[in-house]
Amino acid sequence: MTAELHADRPDPRWLDTDEQRAWRAYIDGNHRLMDRLNRDLQEAHGLSLAEYRILVLLSEAPDGALRMSDLADGVLSSRSRLTHQIRRMEAASMVVRSSCLEDGRGVLATLTDEGRRRLTEAAPTHVAGVRRNLVDLLTRTQIRTLSEIFTKVEAAVDDRCG
Repeated sequence: MTAELHADRPDPRWLDTDEQRAWRAYIDGNHRLMDRLNRDLQEAHGLSLAEYRILVLLSEAPDGALRMSDLADGVLSSRSRLTHQIRRMEAASMVVRSSCLEDGRGVLATLTDEGRRRLTEAAPTHVAGVRRNLVDLLTRTQIRTLSEIFTKVEAAVDDRCG
């Protein structure tokens, strides 16, 4: 990027040492945590963290079903990426897809008995990993602070994107 191309943009507010340390610790820690949780599920249950998240959201939905568009929003995924994921999960008998009865245009993803069984088996592994690699490392105050921080981040990003 050359200065001429971005002459209309103000200089960025560069991160100071503490901000840079916090940002990098978050990026590295988050990446390692998600990788560890994904690996635990893969090794013990043949499920990815993305599949686990989909199963959780479907299990919490009325009738175990969600419109694909709502599911994509819930798992923070593009619709095309989710479609591929659901197709693989459907081949593994964890979900079924059907037309939405309300308008006939939407597609529903519905949790199957096999999907519920896989979720039930994997949940203790996932929770143990979350505890071992995050929750049990923090104090109650740090847990509340973490929740407040990411609630604030989510709201700010949603406001800017929505």
